[in-house]
Amino acid sequence: MSDTNRTIKISPSMMCADFLNLAEDIKIIEESGFDYLHIDIMDGHYVPNLTLGPSYCEKIKPVTNLPLDIHLMVEDVDHFIPMFTPFSGSTITFHPEGCRHPLRSIETIRSAGCRPGIAVDPAQPLEVLRHMLPVIDFILLMTVNPGYSGGKLVPGAIEKISEFARYRDGKGINLEIEIDGNVSWDNIPKMIDAGADTLVVGTSSLFGVKENRQQDADRLLKLIGRR
Repeated sequence: MSDTNRTIKISPSMMCADFLNLAEDIKIIEESGFDYLHIDIMDGHYVPNLTLGPSYCEKIKPVTNLPLDIHLMVEDVDHFIPMFTPFSGSTITFHPEGCRHPLRSIETIRSAGCRPGIAVDPAQPLEVLRHMLPVIDFILLMTVNPGYSGGKLVPGAIEKISEFARYRDGKGINLEIEIDGNVSWDNIPKMIDAGADTLVVGTSSLFGVKENRQQDADRLLKLIGRR
């Protein structure tokens, strides 16, 4: 069992927010003390969907003090990185199979004043990370097949979190574990217990379609032990 006394961070998925009331959603997120704004960037190739882009980041960055948590789900990673490195202080995560030289891409992100991370698709083994661990700040483990909100938790997802947490702790690596996919009310305790440090919350918790946003934010804070 992982150390449950640590502070769990929350990164609300902005593709799930209410676009007609975005300012109100951001206000609730900030006042709740959440930690990041998760921005999904999809190119319609790596995943069969198109979502947010740099212009969206340009609009929300001036109205929030929260760092952007940018997740590149794209085929040509090196083409997209320069579009988002101007948002200094952001985290930028990419799938290493989307570029030729991941270590060079990581350095590009860090040298621009952003925090680099690697995302791991559900079908990818954790072994793909081994040689990148010394130069990244966190990993993002996908616990659903990427591309759409509301996906089902893939089999073995919780054990995969535990597997990496055990490896990280055994090696004494200071690395944040972020979880993205079906971070639901039922799954959150299991993910935290398995070793998750940061949770990307979407339609299965904070942004539930028929729920009250403020009530859900309060419920989430209580569930992770921050209220």
